[in-house]
Amino acid sequence: MAAGWATMRQDGALARWRALCETDAALARGLPGAAARFAVEQEGLRLVLGLAGGRATLSEDGEADAAFAAPAGTWSKFLEAAPPRHHHNLFAMRMRVPEFQVSGDDLVWAQHCHLLRRALDLGRWVLRGERGPAPASLRPSLGTPAPCPPARGRYVPVRAAGREIVLYGETSGGGRPLLGLHTAGSDSRQFHRLMAEPRVTAAGWSVTTFDLPGHGRSPAIVEPGAWALTTDLYAELILGFLDAWRFAEKPVLLGASMSGEIALEMALRAPERFAGIVACEAADHIAGRRTPFADHPRVNAAIFTPEWVEGLMAPQSPAECAAEVWWHYSQGGAGTFPGDIVFYSGGWDARDRVGRIDTTRCPLWMLTGEYDFSCTAEHSAETAARIPGARFQRMDGIGHFPFAENPARFLDFLLPALDSLRT
Repeated sequence: MAAGWATMRQDGALARWRALCETDAALARGLPGAAARFAVEQEGLRLVLGLAGGRATLSEDGEADAAFAAPAGTWSKFLEAAPPRHHHNLFAMRMRVPEFQVSGDDLVWAQHCHLLRRALDLGRWVLRGERGPAPASLRPSLGTPAPCPPARGRYVPVRAAGREIVLYGETSGGGRPLLGLHTAGSDSRQFHRLMAEPRVTAAGWSVTTFDLPGHGRSPAIVEPGAWALTTDLYAELILGFLDAWRFAEKPVLLGASMSGEIALEMALRAPERFAGIVACEAADHIAGRRTPFADHPRVNAAIFTPEWVEGLMAPQSPAECAAEVWWHYSQGGAGTFPGDIVFYSGGWDARDRVGRIDTTRCPLWMLTGEYDFSCTAEHSAETAARIPGARFQRMDGIGHFPFAENPARFLDFLLPALDSLRT
């Protein structure tokens, strides 16, 4: 195994990395106005990336606004073409790799995180032995145009929080209904690729989804920045949508991340309303996923927020799908993402309640991606073990957004779960 960043001292690798940083078009787009210095450190080595004057430079000494230090073996994992779980992104390493240490100014990191990630990707590209211009993404490419989702949409009035609320919903297919709930700060476009997968229709399922208020095409119900999702409001919106949409039969409920949490809540509150529940990337409680930078006045939320979640996706997820997830998050309304995270990380806490879920009334599957560092597979498995009759499976090669980041791979896990619910 290579000795981390020390490999940059071999065969002119550092010079090639420096040349890429100076010529890479993707990096150059974000350099105007950038002013920061970042260091990566391991024993006996310190490399400093400078971003200033519209240029990116590399040196082996100097001061830094923020420094990232780890043993050579840890950096070796980070620099692999397909890094192992929790070693694929700086945010992931900070949360889940104890020997990885960050020092310095977090604000400067938040302001330049997209540029730092790109520069480190260029370093990974060089150490893979690649030459010439680096692609826009180091992820594998599908190599095909995005499929056209056969979706039909409409607005419906829903009664929740003591008032009428308008929600936008979409449906695709004509089989048994699967109701999908989007993740925090995003919208129902996350399901478009899943809707277009022929295997869904062939298996006899239709997909329906809707946008929460102020998300996607659903009108906001509060002024910008005032959104704060609560468990009660979320549950009312889901049940209200069920009534307004008028499903011909009970749907299976599918969610991930915060919508995976509310799926567990619905198993507690209204199991009789669903034919089954598939809760992805869910656990009884998630801590440590709030950040002050998603609505910080000195941070561009349209860049920081998608970068904050980009590392939650697996490196094996197709570049086109990951780019769509990133783009959806860059379009979220002011305060929408942090308002959802209030619910996701701390607001929803069912540690004293999940054991009361009755899977004889509503069967429950829990699926969690290998690369999810927010809600780890271990955390989901521990929660499932406390729910009599719940079934859990880790999804290898997938991260935090299974139905959006890699829908084809996700179906390898989802369809068997749905088949078991059908029977």
